[in-house]
Order: sequence, then C-alpha cells, then structure tokens
Amino acid sequence: MSDHTFNETVESLFKGMDNFLTTKTVVGEAIHVNDTLILPLVDVSFGVGAGAWSQEHKNSAGGGMGGKMTPSAVLVIKDGSVRMVPVNNNDPVSKIIDMAPDVIVVVAFGQILSKEVLDIPRLGCVNVHASLLPKFRGAAPIQWAIIDGEKVTGVTTMLMDVGLDTGDMLLKTEVSVDAKETGGSLHDKLAAAGGELLERTLIGLEAGTIVPEKQDDSQAGEYARMLDKELGHIDFNQPAVVIERLIRGLNPWPSAYTYIDGKTLKIWEAEVLDRNYGCEYGEVAEVTRNSLIIQTGVGALSVKSVQLEGKKRMDISAFLNGYTIEKGIRMDFENETNE
Repeated sequence: MSDHTFNETVESLFKGMDNFLTTKTVVGEAIHVNDTLILPLVDVSFGVGAGAWSQEHKNSAGGGMGGKMTPSAVLVIKDGSVRMVPVNNNDPVSKIIDMAPDVIVVVAFGQILSKEVLDIPRLGCVNVHASLLPKFRGAAPIQWAIIDGEKVTGVTTMLMDVGLDTGDMLLKTEVSVDAKETGGSLHDKLAAAGGELLERTLIGLEAGTIVPEKQDDSQAGEYARMLDKELGHIDFNQPAVVIERLIRGLNPWPSAYTYIDGKTLKIWEAEVLDRNYGCEYGEVAEVTRNSLIIQTGVGALSVKSVQLEGKKRMDISAFLNGYTIEKGIRMDFENETNE
C-alpha cells in the first residue's frame, strides 16, 4: 500500500476535528440562583487510531476516533467576580451543587464550611448554635455555660461565614440553666428550643422578614473549647462551687473524676457545703455510712453519686457499703495509692 493511501486515511480522521470537540466546550445549561450564575465545564480528551495494509491484489485502510467529556469544574459568577470551583462527581461539593438547595442547615457539625459551599444556596447556610451569641462561640457551648455558672443560655440561628461562629445572627431564644442542670439535661432542653427556632428562622428567611444582625466581637469572650477527658480531672484546690459546676457540666461526657487507691473514681453528683474542715484540699474530711465529704480550696463537697473504675454507677451509700474509705486520705493525685 502506498504512503498516499495511509496519509489519506489519517487526514480523513482529523478532518472536522475542531467541529467535534474543542477546549471551549461547555456542557449543560447555565444555572441561575438569584444573582449567581453557575456554568458547568468539562475536561475533554480524545484518541485517534489509523492503519493501512496492502498485498498484491489487495489493499485496505481503516481508523477510528473516540472522545470523552468529564465534568471538571463550575464557574461561579456573582457580583462581577468569577471563581472556578473544582468538581469531582464523588465529592460533597459536587453533590450539593447538583441539588441546588435553597438553604443548607448545619447543627453541631464541628467544621467550617468552605466559601464554595457557603455561596451555593440562595438563602444561605444557616447554623443552629447552642448559645446566645456572641458568647460561647466554639465546639462545646452547652457544657461551658454550666461550667462557667451561667443562669441563662439559649440558641442562636445565624448565617454562616468562613469564621468560627462569627456570622450574622438571625433569631435567638433563651433557656434557663437550673441549679442542678447537667450537660445532658441542658442539651435536651436546647435541642427542643433549637428545633422550634429553626422552623421560625426558615419561614422568616423565605418571607424576607428577618434582618441579620452583626455580632459584637467585644462581647464574645473566650471560645467554648472542645471537651477532652483531661478536663474532667478534678483539682480539689479549686472552690467547691467551681468543682460542682464542672461535675454537672461534664455529665454525661467526658465526666469529672479523681483517683483513689490508684483507681479512677468518677463523681457524677455532689453538693456544695459552705464549710471548711481545717484539713488539706482533696482530703476526706468526714465519712459515714451514708456520706463522703471532701475538703476543697474553699468549702467542701458532699459526694452523692460515684462510679469506681470497672464498676457501675451507684449512690454514695451503696458505694461506701462495699468500699472502705478512711478519713484523712487524699483523693486528688493520679495513680497514687493512699497509704
């Protein structure tokens, strides 16, 4: 077969290629979401094969061409700015874009959403935060409200931004913190209040009757940092009122604890006694069949419910019925055995 035949075959394969695929190809119609325009883009790839063969009395030529278009990104055009957002059909952003939601609601998510996600819904991304913002921004507002001795807390709905709980506030509702409130009981109260507040928020956003309010950063205070087990290690040098709030705030997790005879002793409930027994902090000031009193930095604690390492939770009388504790021993040092 002559070179002329082969060349003709290849030329026929490439003829009109510009009309078949170009790097300017846009797939799908433009999506309008309020004042935002979203243009889907694709990656384009193609392959070409060609061949020729000749033998006396015979000649043959052939070839093939294939193309592939894969979604790669979207152009987001808003307020005169253009951003390219990478797209992978399996990643969360792609799935959210496909849904084109009116609103995204986030509750106890623990992560900051990217600006790409924040810009998708027409009504914005709404966070239901368990505090009266700007106080107690952060991961554990429920527990820290109790630990810090708040009498009132609540729930705030806000429009999320790229900061940590710094977005514009939408609506608030207050919830009282009772004297015996625990982290668990306050969580349940705030969850119920938050559900009702979210419903009112979504209705108001759709109707356009809510005016977002900027947060006053000067009123924010410290972040409600994430809880860990070490936080629950009781420092008996602290005042009794501070320790008692810690016990309630960390109930049910991660729980407040001390050590006795080298074993972990969780304290689930205690009462504050406005009395000093004249002994060292962490020392057992008084013990009877039904009571265990521990001296603190200021005042004392009457322990009501405990859980020894490897045992179930029980009230103090049941615990003392099966475990001997002598007056004067120390209970505040990790892995030390009292002598």
